[in-house]
Amino acid sequence: MSSDPPRPNTDLTMVLPMVKLPPPVWALIYLLIAGAISWWLGWQRMPGFPLPLLGIALATNPWVLPVWAIIIFRRVGTEVNPTSAVNRELVTEGPYRFTRNPMYLGLVVVTVGIAIWNGAWTMFLAPIAVFATANWVHIPFEEAKMRRQFGAAYDDYVSRVRRWI
Repeated sequence: MSSDPPRPNTDLTMVLPMVKLPPPVWALIYLLIAGAISWWLGWQRMPGFPLPLLGIALATNPWVLPVWAIIIFRRVGTEVNPTSAVNRELVTEGPYRFTRNPMYLGLVVVTVGIAIWNGAWTMFLAPIAVFATANWVHIPFEEAKMRRQFGAAYDDYVSRVRRWI
């Protein structure tokens, strides 16, 4: 019998079912839920909203970040799927020089743009939910995997580049 104190469960299998569903699917689910709530409440607008031109710009332009990131991943021959067993390369170029999570950042800004475009206060719940899911479920899972796989190189990268912006 061991006298060591019980260790906390650091196994990420508890979040694995949530991580397996791609983040854009979660964003769509959150937008649909927010839309349903907005419809049910009669599309109550926030003062000064909607702002269609700003919303459209924010909903369309941030796609540059994830597309740029995917192109780089393909070019270096590594996996885009965050649940893959391993990544062949630690990508630190392109948008990864400014943020460790350009795909998630783009997704959050897109959902903010949709909320601004629509203007209903409940639509602003979707980007909050996308951020929360990415920040506290997806990203920790991916960071743990990257730290196990790339060790000191990943730690050095983390010390230089912020999680978001």
